[in-house]
Formats: sequence, C-alpha cells, structure tokens
Amino acid sequence: MDDGLKCPKCNSEHVYQDGMLWICPECAHEWNPQAEGGAGADEAADQGVRDANGNALSDGDAVTVIKDLKVKGSSLVVKGGTKVKNIRLVDGADGHNIACKIDGIGAMNLKSEFVKKA
Repeated sequence: MDDGLKCPKCNSEHVYQDGMLWICPECAHEWNPQAEGGAGADEAADQGVRDANGNALSDGDAVTVIKDLKVKGSSLVVKGGTKVKNIRLVDGADGHNIACKIDGIGAMNLKSEFVKKA
C-alpha cells in the first residue's frame, strides 16, 4: 500500500490496489492515479451533474422532464414536458441528485438522467 495515497472521494487511508486501479473499501470508489494526472478530489467536481443530453447542470437552472415519471407512494405522475424551475443539486445516495418543487405535486427529488436543460 502506498503510504501517502488516500481515497479522493472520502479521504480514507484504507485503500488497496487491484491491477491498475486503486479501490476504497469504505465508499467503493475506484480510480487510477496515473490517468488522473494528480486531479484527486477535483475529479467529482469536474464531472458535476449532467442532464440526459450531457449538458452540465447547476443550482438555479430550469429543466424539462423528458418522460412520464410515476411518483413513488402516490398515484400522481409527472408528465413529460413538465418544466421545473430553480433546481437544487444534492448528493442523493439513491441516484436522485436534483431537489425541486413541481407545481401541483410539491417538493420531490429527480434523477438527472430524466431531465434536459431548458
């Protein structure tokens, strides 16, 4: 194990090498230090949250839902084409990385793969 190498995602010292990749057992993050060119913790910030078309999203953007989405635990449906204003990016462990309020439904979380930048 490399003494100075830490996980760029969670900063854990308990990392191990598997072939060309380094793996963190605490957060399951995998990376290649040579391919990153020393980017380290900046990797996640560079990638950011992207919509279905690959456009970068940021807090306060407006997005459009691209397909009908069922609201879990309810009979409501968010129709494709619904415009959502003033989104907030969050780090959702379940993949829902956009927090927003939708007219007629209320506060909810969306996955960025089901929206496009408006």
